Amino acid sequence: MAIEIDRLQHELLRMADENAPGREFSAAIAELARTGRFSQLRAVLPGVVYDELWQRYRAEPDGFVREWDQLAHEMQKGFIQHARQRLTSLTRLQQAGLSAAPTWQSIQRALDSRQNDLLRAAVAAELLDLVEPAVARATHLRECVVASSSSDEADRYLDEATRCYFFALFTACAVMCRSVLEEAIKQKLPDSLSRQVRSRYRNAATLGNLLHELNNNLRSTGIDPEFPRLANLVNDIGKKAVHQGLLSEDEARTCLQYAREALEMLLRS
Repeated sequence: MAIEIDRLQHELLRMADENAPGREFSAAIAELARTGRFSQLRAVLPGVVYDELWQRYRAEPDGFVREWDQLAHEMQKGFIQHARQRLTSLTRLQQAGLSAAPTWQSIQRALDSRQNDLLRAAVAAELLDLVEPAVARATHLRECVVASSSSDEADRYLDEATRCYFFALFTACAVMCRSVLEEAIKQKLPDSLSRQVRSRYRNAATLGNLLHELNNNLRSTGIDPEFPRLANLVNDIGKKAVHQGLLSEDEARTCLQYAREALEMLLRS
């Protein structure tokens, strides 16, 4: 059965319309005020809140009803956008003293403080947006088949690097590609060279350090002479990711493909 991403996105929007935090709350206040049942709110609202709303209602009943109807409408229609803003606020620096959020967003966030539907909707929306691009990127790769294993840690690094590429975390992908090769090389070095590297670099050898040692001792390691060239290409792209700014999709894909080819070469035996 085909998985229809458009259908899933439509269903998410439908659920957001029905269950937007604060929509029912605001609509209920408007309806009780409109139908002369405002006093019923006393049983569900803190006294200070009830008293303030009562004063505002008495001052302008029609305006009060319109205001809460409008809040309910804004909470419903702006939910997904607000949800995305809520998630983004956790991923970037927030400058103090910026203008306050609209009233409906403040109410919505307060009502959602324990349910976390804003974050849940934002994550769901973003992941759905990533599905088709991730599938397209996955088609650019083939399985990485090796004759011998490296380590569980190297496998986890490769898994993370590949998933970063799938989900458009291109700079992180290149950084993790360096980690994959660092770990795989350490596991492949002869014991005597491994001890020398640990001592010389105090257990903190970078990929560049390891490749330097590898080049100086290539014959004794039995590693394919072509491996350092590929590994250096990975290292160069990874250094650019760390020191020169964000990478493009093409750069990340190239780095990942070089890393996978290098692993196959390194782990042939």
